Amino acid sequence: MLQRLPALDSGASARCPRCNNELWRRRPDPLNRTLALTLTAVILFIVANCVPMLGLSVVGRKSFTTVIGGAVHLWNNDERIVAVLALFTTVLAPAVQLGVLLAVVLAALRDPVPRWAGALLRHHPTARTWSMLEVMLLGVLVALIKIADYATVLTGPALYTIVALIFVLAAIQASFDPRVVWDRIEWADDAAHDPKAHRIAEVSS
Repeated sequence: MLQRLPALDSGASARCPRCNNELWRRRPDPLNRTLALTLTAVILFIVANCVPMLGLSVVGRKSFTTVIGGAVHLWNNDERIVAVLALFTTVLAPAVQLGVLLAVVLAALRDPVPRWAGALLRHHPTARTWSMLEVMLLGVLVALIKIADYATVLTGPALYTIVALIFVLAAIQASFDPRVVWDRIEWADDAAHDPKAHRIAEVSS
């Protein structure tokens, strides 16, 4: 059933008249909330990659490693494909995801919205797909259970930071509304092609 989505107030939703399935919900203040959460995620991401994540204590000797250090350790042990995948999915992809989203939100808050915001917004789902912090955390928990019988496992602050980062990323997805950005980009394009429309918008605002 082909339908046209109507303009909605903040917090309202549009539902299909045939099956009553929710088609779209306009989130309240999506840009400012997403900006605040993204800045929080960037800080957590930097901390998670700079402080130790896990450590082992065997016969009185302790050794800690970071997320990047784990990928380097895999590379040095000839597990190079696994090392590249681990580095890409846990460091590079999340960094691109946060960087693209931060740039898109900051661009959407400008007037007029730059044209490159639309290009970045198109690539955001791809970066989000390859970001697999949840998978890494699950693998770490499985490894902790298996190693616990042979050595004392020490949890570093990065592990708790990654847990917090996963929740913040989920909150970002719940608050971000790409339609709001697309609407602002389309309006900026229309105003660029029709200067009279831009002047009318300025007067009405």
